[in-house]
Amino acid sequence: MADRTETHGTQGGTRELARELADAVRGEVSAAAGDRALMTMDASNYRRVPRAVVAPRDAEDVAAVLRVCRERGVPVVPRGGGTSIAGQATGLGVVLDCTRHLRRIVSLDPEAGTAVVQPGVVLDDLRAAAAAHGLTFGPDPSTHSRCTLGGMIGNNSCGSHSVAWGTTADSVRELEVLTYGGERLRAGRGTAALDALPQRLRDGVRGLVDGDLALLRTGYPDLPRRISGYALDALLPEQGTDLARALTGSEGTLGVLTEATVALVRPPAAKVLAVLGYEDESAAAEAAHTLLPYRPLTVEGMAADLVGSAAGLPKGGAWLFVEMGGDEPGEALARAESLCRDAGAATTDHTVVTDPARQRALWRVREDASGTATRMPDGSEAWPGWEDCAVPPRRLGAYLRDFRALLAQHGLRGTPYGHFGDGCIHVRIDFDLLTAPGIRRFREFSGDLAELVVAHGGSLSGEHGDGQARAELLPKMYGPGLVGLFGRFKDLWDPAGGLNPGMLVRPDRMDDNLRFAPLPKRPVDVEFGYPHDGGDFSAAVRRCVGVAKCRNAAPGGSAVMCPSYRATGEERHSTRGRARLLHEMLAGEVITGGWRSEEVRDALDLCLSCKGCRSDCPVGVDMATYKAEFLHHHYAGRLRPAAHYSMGRLPRWLRAAAPVAPLLNALARTPLAGAAKRLGGIAPQRAIPELATEPFVRWWARRTPAPPTAGPALLLWPDTFTNYLAPEVGRAAVRVLEAAGLTVRLPVAGRRPTLCCGLTYVSTGQLDQARTVMRRTVDALDPLLADGTPLTVLEPSCAAALRTDLPELLPDDPRAARLAASVRTFAQTLEERAPAWEPPRLDRPAVGQTHCHQHAVLGEAAEQRLRERAGLTGGLSGGCCGLAGNFGFERGHYDVSVACAEEQLLPSVRQADPTTEVLADGFSCRTQIGQLTDRRARHLAEVLAEGLAGGGEGAVTAPR
Repeated sequence: MADRTETHGTQGGTRELARELADAVRGEVSAAAGDRALMTMDASNYRRVPRAVVAPRDAEDVAAVLRVCRERGVPVVPRGGGTSIAGQATGLGVVLDCTRHLRRIVSLDPEAGTAVVQPGVVLDDLRAAAAAHGLTFGPDPSTHSRCTLGGMIGNNSCGSHSVAWGTTADSVRELEVLTYGGERLRAGRGTAALDALPQRLRDGVRGLVDGDLALLRTGYPDLPRRISGYALDALLPEQGTDLARALTGSEGTLGVLTEATVALVRPPAAKVLAVLGYEDESAAAEAAHTLLPYRPLTVEGMAADLVGSAAGLPKGGAWLFVEMGGDEPGEALARAESLCRDAGAATTDHTVVTDPARQRALWRVREDASGTATRMPDGSEAWPGWEDCAVPPRRLGAYLRDFRALLAQHGLRGTPYGHFGDGCIHVRIDFDLLTAPGIRRFREFSGDLAELVVAHGGSLSGEHGDGQARAELLPKMYGPGLVGLFGRFKDLWDPAGGLNPGMLVRPDRMDDNLRFAPLPKRPVDVEFGYPHDGGDFSAAVRRCVGVAKCRNAAPGGSAVMCPSYRATGEERHSTRGRARLLHEMLAGEVITGGWRSEEVRDALDLCLSCKGCRSDCPVGVDMATYKAEFLHHHYAGRLRPAAHYSMGRLPRWLRAAAPVAPLLNALARTPLAGAAKRLGGIAPQRAIPELATEPFVRWWARRTPAPPTAGPALLLWPDTFTNYLAPEVGRAAVRVLEAAGLTVRLPVAGRRPTLCCGLTYVSTGQLDQARTVMRRTVDALDPLLADGTPLTVLEPSCAAALRTDLPELLPDDPRAARLAASVRTFAQTLEERAPAWEPPRLDRPAVGQTHCHQHAVLGEAAEQRLRERAGLTGGLSGGCCGLAGNFGFERGHYDVSVACAEEQLLPSVRQADPTTEVLADGFSCRTQIGQLTDRRARHLAEVLAEGLAGGGEGAVTAPR
């Protein structure tokens, strides 16, 4: 067999390779460290470093890449969404990024029920196109919003509806493929398709099948989720000589897919979700196969140790999600109720969900499991590796009992869930993959589990493929004869061994190439406490396991993550991409600059610090904190960008500017404003916000105090934005809070220097200054909050900084934790301290923006309830407004800032009736709306104050 890799050698060889590729293709070629670093990992435990990355524009580009690599002996790895869990999408040689250009739905034939797609088409895009004709693509992995058809075909993916519509192989009709040797072919079904192959392949396939008919007929287990190995039995005459099916699931080791014809299905018009509760997972597993005769669309299982106290679940310790369909809602409901009645003896409880919104909420719990399962209930890490083995459904209960016993025998823990109706189990296990003893135990357990799966008649892979994670164990499942046939099939299609070497055939060892190996062995020195990661920045970065929810093309509901990815479509501007770059920065092999890395700095530049990933990422990656940490180290002892001085130190400048606010407001309307913006690193398109002529604390000091009340007291935080830029919000809040019978207090007015939450210092990575102002705040507030008085914060970003950043930057000060626990939003204060108070009825629709920090850190339920009680109907926009504090004001960020706003917020405001209230509690959100539309947004406090009896706008908003 020919040597499959060029001598890795020098950087010069990589540069020459990149130049030759760039001359040969129309798509993008990069051998830059940052681009290579993005492709080192998928969603598995593995890491391989590519030499270059190519984004081909068409099949001709793919052929050109294969030619160049073939001549140089360089491996090629095709890659889709990078969500593979067995290592088969990790980089090596040249990675083909199919997601950038090869994402066209070539055609869709509703009558034939087929579609022709390029490999980079995202599944949800195909489903949306098919839905217009009442069709869908049957397989639906939990990553449906970002996985690609090429990746699904490469892995033979399945999803929750496989009990109804099978695996991807069941939906593949024809594949257009290029081999590493340059042969072009169309793989289909039947002897005619086989006859159309190049003679070498045609004769080789026939010889392989005819020579081992008995082995092919008897060597494969009979179960619905048999994904492991090559599906050579699909080539048998009685199976229709289905070459397309045989190539499906080959993990990019046989050919490179350039186009596929797939079958679509017609889903039922109505769906109802029956959720059945069981005593434990074993009871649920025993029951799952008994539900199959009812022809369900799904039979998904999960236990309490994964979902905890998720709302809407019936009583029980484990649940089956059983979706039933019908031609109309009544039929679907009747079928679901019939199933629940018949299953009742084995269940602890059940619920039938007809509301689509509630169904989606419950399905999100299941879909996020691939991320949430990476943390055990005590916060310790858990990893893939045995993510998807499958057994015959009737054996699932017994298998799970044996599986739990094996975990205990090895001193391991895991949380099984998955496709119980198909006998397929997902699980993340708390392997120690950082130390030699832990890795040995991982290896020993894997061998024992493979034998257990085989003893139950199962498949080592039931959905995600073998990759590097399980391919080494295939002889335990298939024996040497069939594994030998796999090798012969690989050598027939790829005699040079150039396609995805180390996967499936002659695989790398399962404990080689572990992505944790190059990371620092000891925690690095950092500023934040990282309380959920044991104070270890490496552990925080390891949170990203690659499931790539941050690559969703559109936010779901109120979700925020990841606005910069949606605006740019680039991996490096996703949460996952940034986490990968930080991982490689810590590893020091590809990204070699450490904290001074320009690759990491450039990727973090478009991070809006929205904190959306903190709540929306299934594993709680907190990129805003990681960015602040990085910027602190990156600029230590160095000149910073101008915006860090102008906006990062905004509280200082606003305090100094307050006495001359009228003059500065006038100057901001002259040409001098342009010079000021250039000097301060501010985008020229931005207007400078008007300064208040009377800061909120000055108004407070001169106002006539409200009559004493016996109502509960609160401490109202005079944040920088409310104090100097929007005092009308503070005045309105005081009016409403006092009308609710509460006693409002402020920290000592006129204090020099004024108190600050440190937000602007944190967002620009000036953490020493942030810690200084935070200590000052803790010193001043702790005595005032000692009796349990809440700290009411009107600006969501400041509330989030006090709630999370402050205790994480002062981890050793117990007063910081007490202060953080006291923080309440405006609506939370009213709900907790004045529960009987009735807000004024406003009875009009509302649009606007939920601040992303509110969504991520504080929660928005109290605000929603307060709006409902006031008669403000309609929901606020999810996503991010795009201004995001200093981000949208910084030079170079304007276009991305506007693109984020155009996603949801601005269209909703423009389409709103003039009588519709425009709400935004965040100063940034109100500013973005004011600068990009002709509408003025208001804080909820302003709207309620206006609605109070005797209150008018003048009483609340003047003087400014």
